[in-house]
Amino acid sequence: MTDGTLVGTLADLAHRGFTAAFAVAGDGLRAAGTVRTFRAEDLTIREFHRFEGVSDPDDMSIVYAIESRDGTRGTLVDAFGVYSSPAVTHVLERVPIRLAR
Repeated sequence: MTDGTLVGTLADLAHRGFTAAFAVAGDGLRAAGTVRTFRAEDLTIREFHRFEGVSDPDDMSIVYAIESRDGTRGTLVDAFGVYSSPAVTHVLERVPIRLAR
């Protein structure tokens, strides 16, 4: 169970098997430390969590728990709102959200 912080949520997700750290690579995502790039159509967002800074409402982030067709599970962190990465948005707008139950 998460403690409501970004760090706590990332630790909880890792404990539940979302161990890869995804980063944008071209039109897809790459798991850190690998050369494998996943296309948007090979990915599914399983859950996401938004965080707002305690002292600054502009300090907002979102963490995505993502699973690939081959079973690779990991996370991707981005700013939320006006500071979000256009590259992340470009990839994730094509990734379906199928929340785990």
